[in-house]
Amino acid sequence: MKGFFSKLGAFLTGVRVWTINIFTLVFIVYLVGVVVYLVNQMPETVDPTGKVLIIDPEALVLDQEIFPDGFEFPFALETEEQLQTRDLIKLIRSAAEDDRLAGVLLDFSGTSFAGISTAMQVAEELSAIKASGKPVIAYSQALSTASYLQAAQADEIFVHPSGAVAITGIGGYRDYTRELTDKLKITIHNYSQGDYKSAVEGLTRNDMSEPDKEQRRALYDPLWQNLKANMANARGVDTSLFQTLADEHSLPLVAEAGYSNLKFAEENGLIDGTKTFYDIRSYMIERFGADTSEGVETETYPHISWQAYLAQQQPLIPSPTTEDAVAVVFVQGGIQEGPEGPGVAGSDDIASQLRRAHEADNTRAVVLRVNSPGGSIVASDIIRSEFAAAKAKGLPVVVSMGDVAASGGVWVSMPADRIFAEPATITGSIGVAVAFPTVENSLDYLGIHLDGLATSEHAGWSPLMPVSEKLDALFARWASGAYDHFVSSVANAREKDPEYIRSIAGGRVWLAPDALERGLIDDFGTLDDAVAFAAKQAGLEKDAYDVSYVTKPVSPAVLFLQQLDLSGQVSVNGNLQSLAEAITDTLRGLQGLNAPKATVMCTDCIFDFQ
Repeated sequence: MKGFFSKLGAFLTGVRVWTINIFTLVFIVYLVGVVVYLVNQMPETVDPTGKVLIIDPEALVLDQEIFPDGFEFPFALETEEQLQTRDLIKLIRSAAEDDRLAGVLLDFSGTSFAGISTAMQVAEELSAIKASGKPVIAYSQALSTASYLQAAQADEIFVHPSGAVAITGIGGYRDYTRELTDKLKITIHNYSQGDYKSAVEGLTRNDMSEPDKEQRRALYDPLWQNLKANMANARGVDTSLFQTLADEHSLPLVAEAGYSNLKFAEENGLIDGTKTFYDIRSYMIERFGADTSEGVETETYPHISWQAYLAQQQPLIPSPTTEDAVAVVFVQGGIQEGPEGPGVAGSDDIASQLRRAHEADNTRAVVLRVNSPGGSIVASDIIRSEFAAAKAKGLPVVVSMGDVAASGGVWVSMPADRIFAEPATITGSIGVAVAFPTVENSLDYLGIHLDGLATSEHAGWSPLMPVSEKLDALFARWASGAYDHFVSSVANAREKDPEYIRSIAGGRVWLAPDALERGLIDDFGTLDDAVAFAAKQAGLEKDAYDVSYVTKPVSPAVLFLQQLDLSGQVSVNGNLQSLAEAITDTLRGLQGLNAPKATVMCTDCIFDFQ
């Protein structure tokens, strides 16, 4: 027996060693293969002279790239590529000024935007290419509202004959679950402050309230009118055509086989025609000639990718910094406590970035770029207090509002000397959302009873138990106190009477023109305008200072993969990731049952724009 177990142990040890070696070998081969593939995919230096620049970003256009702290095998970072707005604008401006380019081909059908304001800013920049005299051609398999807005800035628009011009406008729906919670005998306690603060309406109602409808109409109608006017002016057609297209010829979620849709678009001048991939290639060769470069195996026209072109606009070695800089810090995504991540404005990291910004020896001003619907009160206040610390040092502090800067986005902006917003910015939503369920009736129905002892009246209370009259009053006072603090903070910062701020608060959201009229912002302008104003306030001469983007340091592992342009190239199966996200969201929702929480989040700011 001893000899048997000795041989068995030696066998198992051998199996273990071989298994580890095999997995190690597979891992090394996988890693080398990925690196070789990515190196081969990296853009080469290409002379753009006489070539067509192809701008077809398949990415989310947003203010600042955000990557997780680390990665897990098989190196999944993000399922969606990210492209910083400032990099895309730099690319477009370079193309507009570059006389070496023969023309530009646009395809934004694979691009998504952080919001309408970003999409409109990019469209405005694209119009400068056509104004420069270069031929600009747009071609897509299908066009949505967002991608048509970009395509409209071209001289000619072509769509695949089996595609569609799926312009459907803007809007959105949400779930209302009050009937469900009533059937489950769940009691919903709502202490939200502000008639327009609709963040928790999905729990408390079966339909949209009139105040919420009112404020959403005030958002959707002007934005839709502006979009139609922009597209119509670019194409030289009447705006009513886009309403007709959206109402009578476009199907939601369907972007193919739109034959009658394409016929309407072509007959009314919304597009210039349809072409297959072969047709558009032949058309481009006819216009710009054939590419006769060495190594070109298929018939095509001379062209350069936007990645290769952009890489040539960015020096490999950063220029030496000057003695003066305007620091820019980003608040992007829902504001939460903890670290920053994709879609999350983590207060710990952002406060650290603000501290690095105002403590840097060469910082002369600080600009906070806010693109957030808000979130946690304490997280918002952590960011606000660090922003205020920069002001206390005598530095000019300026806010640039992006697509959305509402609720907690307003909270963090309050220390600013001046607030800039873009015409399509959504802001306001000064209110407090707090609602939570208790399940005492559900437990009673199921025959589950709670009992115990406590040293004080509310010790040990949880949402498994009912809310007494006294506790109800305490919750109401808590929420009211948070709202009063929010209103008074805005009033002090904007130098307004608190009662006036209360009259325009109530959780209501405002478009930038309305916000300007009511004194919630100071001026219209882009991030560039905010930086220029901050520099002027600091006494800096134009072009005599650096713009320092203070961001979260990327971990060495992620930085390595990022430099190889891995983001999104190698990832886990999308369905598995969606399942994981669904499970995570469910667990978070269950966790919330244990801790009633007041938030400054603007769900009214979130709607469908594709």
